[in-house]
Amino acid sequence: MIENKVAYITGGTKGVGYGIAKILLENGVSVAFSGRKKGDVEKVVTELKQYSQNVLGIVSDVKNLENESETVKNIIEKFGRLDFVIANAGLGIFKPVDQLSADEWNEMIETNLTGVFYTLKASVEELKKTEGYYITISSLAGANFFENGTGYNASKFGVVGFTQAAMIDLRKYNIKSTVIMPGSVATNFNGNIPSEKDAWKIQPEDMGNLVLDVLKMNPRVLPSKIEFRATKPNS
Repeated sequence: MIENKVAYITGGTKGVGYGIAKILLENGVSVAFSGRKKGDVEKVVTELKQYSQNVLGIVSDVKNLENESETVKNIIEKFGRLDFVIANAGLGIFKPVDQLSADEWNEMIETNLTGVFYTLKASVEELKKTEGYYITISSLAGANFFENGTGYNASKFGVVGFTQAAMIDLRKYNIKSTVIMPGSVATNFNGNIPSEKDAWKIQPEDMGNLVLDVLKMNPRVLPSKIEFRATKPNS
């Protein structure tokens, strides 16, 4: 049963985060989501209310632990509980290692890796109360390295290792943890503008349905790591 549960999704203003929020709202989950830009957050709150009125949009930067702690406080004030946390916020900068700047490296590591820690750190005590679920969105780049991917690979490999280790730490509290590793997704990631050329890719709603399926699994089952890819890659 996931109806009347409460989810928090980071990076929820577009792409994968938006797709997850939409599917969860359609299935009776109250959803709080965060984004860094106030205008984007307000716009998406309005859009998501067509699926359910139980939506809360919050301006927060996952690189800031105080932001994330305040976000969780606001979620509890609004909904009274927190059951599911989906750490989705992320970015990619793809350059040869000799051309990648220190600032670009730090931006990826702090957002993609430190951010998932801060989100969990801010929410873990509430998840203990509800025996909840913590999900991170990594990437197939967390298992497969490629040219121009040093910073992104490092951050996503880190998310996989972090989530797997956190799973062992948290299961004593009956908190479940899963890392999802999607391949190509039809989003605005890395400057892409989704169009018909992306029809072969995983769609944001596919990610939402996968998260929904994971949350609905029998509590005795823990899919701790999921690789998720397009059936037939474009060539």
